[in-house]
This record gives sequence, C-alpha cells and structure tokens, in this order.
Amino acid sequence: MNMEQNENLKRGLTSAIGAYFLWGILPIYWKLVSNVSAQEIIAHRIFWSLLFMLAVVILMNRKKQLYEEITQLLAAPTKLLALGMGTIFITLNWFIFIWAVNNNRVIETSLGYYISPLVSILLGILFFRERLSLGQSIAVILAASGVLYMTMHFGSVPWVAIGLALSFGLYGLCKKRAVLSPITSITLETLIIAPFALLYLLYLNYYGIGSFESLSLTSLFLVGSGIVTPIPLLLFANSANRLSLTMLGFVQYVAPTISLLLGIFLYHEPFTTVHAVSFALIWTALLVFSLANTKLFLRSEILLQKFSMLLKDHI
Repeated sequence: MNMEQNENLKRGLTSAIGAYFLWGILPIYWKLVSNVSAQEIIAHRIFWSLLFMLAVVILMNRKKQLYEEITQLLAAPTKLLALGMGTIFITLNWFIFIWAVNNNRVIETSLGYYISPLVSILLGILFFRERLSLGQSIAVILAASGVLYMTMHFGSVPWVAIGLALSFGLYGLCKKRAVLSPITSITLETLIIAPFALLYLLYLNYYGIGSFESLSLTSLFLVGSGIVTPIPLLLFANSANRLSLTMLGFVQYVAPTISLLLGIFLYHEPFTTVHAVSFALIWTALLVFSLANTKLFLRSEILLQKFSMLLKDHI
C-alpha cells in the first residue's frame, strides 16, 4: 500500500469512526430536550437541518451541482419517487429513535441498529434478486431467532427495534434507487419535508404551545439539532468513498454498542437475561455475517456443497 492509499484509508476510517461515534452518543443529546415532544423535536430537526445544508451548499460552492442533480431528478420520475419515499422513511426513523430515547428505551434502539444490516440483506434479495451465501443465511436465521426469543419472553413485539431497522433499511434502498451525491441528497430530503415541519412549528407558536423560546437553553439545543443531524451523515458519505464495505461493516457496530452501554450504565435501563440471550444471538449473527465473505468461510461453504452433492449421489 503506497502513502496516498494509506492516507486515504486513514481519512476514511477517521470519518467512519467519527460518524458512528456521533450516532452512538446522540441519545445523550435528545435526553437534553426530553421535555419536548418527539414530533416537535423532529420538526425543529428538519427545519434547522435544511438551513445548515443550504449554508453548506453555498460555502462549498455546490450550487451548480445541486441545480444539475435536481434537473436530472425532474427528468426521472422513478428517482424522484425514490427520493420522496426515502424522505418519509428517514423521518419515520428519526421520530421512532427520538421517541424511544426519551421514553427510556435506548437499549431497544441499539437492538434495532444491530439488526439493520441484516434487514438490508433481505431487502437486497427482494428488490435486487441478490442471493444469500450460506454464512449470510445462518446470520439471518440467528438474528431472527434473537428477535423472536425476545418477543416470546416479553410477550410483545420489540416494535421500536423492528421499526428502526425497517425504516433505515428502506431508506438505504431508496438512496440506492435515487443515486444522488451526499450533499444534494441530504439537502433535498430536508427540503421536501421542511414545509410541513415549518407549518407545524408555526401552528405551535400560534397557539402558544411550542417549546421554542428566545434565549432559552432548550431553544439552543433545538437549533443545534440541525447541526448534529447532517454532520455524521456527511462524515459517513466521506468514509463510504474511501473504505471497503467490509471495513465499513465492522465500524458500523460502534454506534449501537455505544447506545447499548449508555442505556445500561448511564440511564440504568433494565438489561435482563432475556436481553442477554437475544443480544448474544444477534451478536453471533453479526459475527457470522461479517466473516461470511472471508476466504476461510467461502472455502468451508464450497466443501459443504461438495459434501452434500456426494451424499445425494449415494442416496
């Protein structure tokens, strides 16, 4: 590896760790505005994120690129639809996450982001006819077993975890269909939903039931939500262009691990034996999934296939 490749790898890894670290500690930020309803936080998050992204477009001189990509989108209804649907899914993801954090369900949010990569695999099978390897099949079965075990023993479906995993997986699917640069994508996603967010904020202000007051600490954090939202997304986009999918796959578990530790040790949420068994199954699934494309695993799969063929020949 030459010096340029090594530097590229370092920058990519730094960006990836930075993105997932920020996503991991986000529960701390949302706890600071736990007195505000999840829907109001989302409205502020969208509105201020749009202003931040417009500033980024101007400061980075991306106005021409933004205009060209919007023109291409308008000429491709399928991509425009994908962008619109992606906006809905990421907004739903944000809402579920904030609601869960402020209702003391941080551990369940970490579960959702642990199983998210496996949901992406299933979506790849359904929409892109991708085929599962033996290792990936085992990983999906183990993860499903973990969720099923938790459901059976708690008597209710862990809808927060499933909702987060599904909404983020479907958001990724829409992003793959839309094919936009990161800055344009984030800007347009917030632009699409911002009018609804602004109308809701005006409604709250008109009836005097909103939480935004001038020079208050809560208001400062609500404005800041427009900064903490795009920054990890931009860092992630930078890392995705520099790192292999395998390395990104390992780094992405930084965020839910941090959230899990916060839920247990900082917010003292209950972590029962049922949680331990379910998480153990999911962690095993993630380990199998991460190793599924390594040479050793692929050779083992080939040997198993040959062995099964020999058995068929002798039966």
